[in-house]
Amino acid sequence: MVSHKPRTNQNLSTCLRLIKNADYILLHFTDLLGSLKGRTISAEEAENAIREGVGFDGSSIIGGVNIEESDMVMKPDASTFAVCPQYFYDKAVASFICDLSRPNGKRFESDPRHICQKSTEKIWAKGYDPTAAAELEFYLVQKDEEGELYPVENHIIDKQRYFDIAPGRDITETYRMDLSNALFTMGITVEREGHEVGSAQNEITFTYSDPVTTSDNIMRHKFAAKAVADKKYGWTATLMPKPWFGKAGSGMHVHLGLFDRKSGVNLFYDPEGYAHISQTCWYFIGGLLEHARALCALVAPTVNSYKRLVPGYEAPVYIAWCRKNRSALIRVPGYFPGKENEARIELRSPDPLCNPYLAYAAMFEAGLDGVRRKTEPGNPVDTNIYHLSDSKRKKLGIGVLPASLKEALEEWDSDDICIRALGKENAEKYVELKMEEWKEYQPHMPNEKSRVTSWEIQKYLYA
Repeated sequence: MVSHKPRTNQNLSTCLRLIKNADYILLHFTDLLGSLKGRTISAEEAENAIREGVGFDGSSIIGGVNIEESDMVMKPDASTFAVCPQYFYDKAVASFICDLSRPNGKRFESDPRHICQKSTEKIWAKGYDPTAAAELEFYLVQKDEEGELYPVENHIIDKQRYFDIAPGRDITETYRMDLSNALFTMGITVEREGHEVGSAQNEITFTYSDPVTTSDNIMRHKFAAKAVADKKYGWTATLMPKPWFGKAGSGMHVHLGLFDRKSGVNLFYDPEGYAHISQTCWYFIGGLLEHARALCALVAPTVNSYKRLVPGYEAPVYIAWCRKNRSALIRVPGYFPGKENEARIELRSPDPLCNPYLAYAAMFEAGLDGVRRKTEPGNPVDTNIYHLSDSKRKKLGIGVLPASLKEALEEWDSDDICIRALGKENAEKYVELKMEEWKEYQPHMPNEKSRVTSWEIQKYLYA
């Protein structure tokens, strides 16, 4: 992992030169619950949009403003300029990610990107340089004539195929190459891609950056994954954490790092430490573990998320940490000699439907709370935690993640870490929206709580 400085905005003339061949411009932003929103303008309107912004009705956006103060402005961040592949729209289309403001120019306090920007700036002010990465898993699916959902590989054989790559056996490899090409066109460098455990399940990993840039890239990855699947293959790319009972779920494992802002030294690295991590990293892990249950409401934000967080599918359930061990909530990836800057930690509870801006803000808030308070994480657990008895886990002090969205939201009553990260008003908005989601689900709740319902498919398949 390398330390990344914040992007420098391109100037107006550079942006206008880059978009001169475009027909249309997409102006994107993310709402409080993590959905990509926006509007389209003609390329001729680009200069005015970059200078002045574009107005819209903020009262119609989830987590937006009241109807009596509905006027809002989306202003493109010039550093986020990207070109979409031609086949996405059969036109020359470019895009920007926008910052949201009120008409007086004041940043909108509930803009998730603004929340993450403020969090990152606060971390910089403390002399740290945070780095963030993500591994997004997702399925490629179709529906049959009866409307039943199935993986696109089912017509060959419905079988787990981790790392399958043989032509004729893995029909999704070409898709992943096309997606990698699309992301490259959009300015995102893909490090690696591969077939995951589930049939037609995929993972794309792109380069590390600061939390805001990585969040931008996650949102664009989701957009591109769906566009390539639909426009080129007639498939659906779903980020739903658990589309099927009994099959592997889709996670978004995140990697977190911390560097000294002045020297560029990796503060998580110690050649003499356990798994080559430092005391600072040890405390950072302690903070994440202490606040792990409260964090779930942000990093595993849907009813369906808790169908994934069950034993047996490499999804974390128990609050523990170690090196390499994928049954733990936090894992320290193996260190490669000579690559000290790669020292980092991996948190495995997030899934692809989380709002990355809010998630990274809260995760760093929790980790740095541990550093500030010197929170000990307890001893690492190097054995398969799923194979331990309840009494053994209790003896080792291993806690359990919430079993439902409601349980996760209730953690905020006793742990205010997410409230600190989001701000009181934003946290109240978020909890209200998510409790409404829980209430909507209750009439559809199955007797066996881990079963995936048709309500969930309708709610999350295309999210």
